[in-house]
Amino acid sequence: MSTPSQPTGAGPDSAGPGPARDRAGKRADMVTIADVARHAGVAVSTVSYVLSGKRAISATTRERVLASIHALGYHPHAGARALASRRANVIALVLPLRSGMHLPVLMQFATSVVTTARQFDHDVLLVTADEGPAGLRRIAVSAMVDGIVVMDVEMHDPRVPLLRELERPSVLIGFPAESAGLTCVDLDFYRAGEACVEHLVTLGHRQLALLGAPAVVYERETGFAHRTRAGFTETAARCGVTAVAQPCEENYDAVRRELAGLLHRHPGLTALVVHNEAAVGHVLAALPTLGRRVPDDISVVAICPDEVAERSGPALTSVLIPAEEVGRQAVSLLMRKVQGDAVPAATLLDPRLTVRASTGPGPAAALPGAEAGDTAVAGTGPETMVALARRTDS
Repeated sequence: MSTPSQPTGAGPDSAGPGPARDRAGKRADMVTIADVARHAGVAVSTVSYVLSGKRAISATTRERVLASIHALGYHPHAGARALASRRANVIALVLPLRSGMHLPVLMQFATSVVTTARQFDHDVLLVTADEGPAGLRRIAVSAMVDGIVVMDVEMHDPRVPLLRELERPSVLIGFPAESAGLTCVDLDFYRAGEACVEHLVTLGHRQLALLGAPAVVYERETGFAHRTRAGFTETAARCGVTAVAQPCEENYDAVRRELAGLLHRHPGLTALVVHNEAAVGHVLAALPTLGRRVPDDISVVAICPDEVAERSGPALTSVLIPAEEVGRQAVSLLMRKVQGDAVPAATLLDPRLTVRASTGPGPAAALPGAEAGDTAVAGTGPETMVALARRTDS
């Protein structure tokens, strides 16, 4: 005569709190796929197919297997799944934390990578140590990850030769000087710098300055900073206007000192482009102390996330840094490579310039009747500004 079944954890095999056990007295974390198969009265391969979805199983059999899994408390072992599929279901995000990097924006990229990876049933291993090629090799040979996303890419990045050699698929957020044999995605920072200059020149500004990233970022030859500066200076030269570009540190005292020196050397300066998210607020705070009102005396355009531009006072005309879209594209490209699919070598996102309250007509603004796209344009109303933004984005 059988005795009544005891609640899990309360029978003779349990002396209080501890690991759950199945009805046969086996701990749940020791239940195997063979135990599930015996309980459900099916072959081990049938249980495997139910778990993996690799073969069609009748609804009745599938429900019986799932009921046995639930009853026994079976959890497939992650290592076993990885061995069976030859997949780790993990990707690495290599994001070395270096000086001159603005952490809030970096975390926007990282968050996008993590959330997109989950859509592909992958977790993310975040690697923040600045180990160069040695760190990449360690990750790749360990079989811990299915692929690698690399950030903070330099023009002559020492990691690039190894990335070309590794069998493990990779995607770079950023472009080195020579991107052949790689998969890269980023905002088109050259066009971002170009769009800022075109907008300001169209408004009638003839003396411009770029306040860029901290000096250490240029010294490392970080790709996005160099490309923005190139787009800014080359477009200014093509438009026949005076332009100067210089690094900018991130604290208020340094920003004010840079601005004071800049205005002393270039008293006719009427427009600034700021490509330094941490310095944007300091720039707007320091300009009035130097006798410059925004936008009456000087126009300011930033390359930054929209939330930075929108919460500034005044709200900043800006080119969006599309961190969420870049992260999403990077993971999507990597997953396609993991599956063995062909992907484009280069994905450049077009810049989007949004006109807000921080830019206005320069001293060279034309008389009424000039057309948008000429060297200057008349009008200060919202309609004119929107038309300029559309012209710049085209």
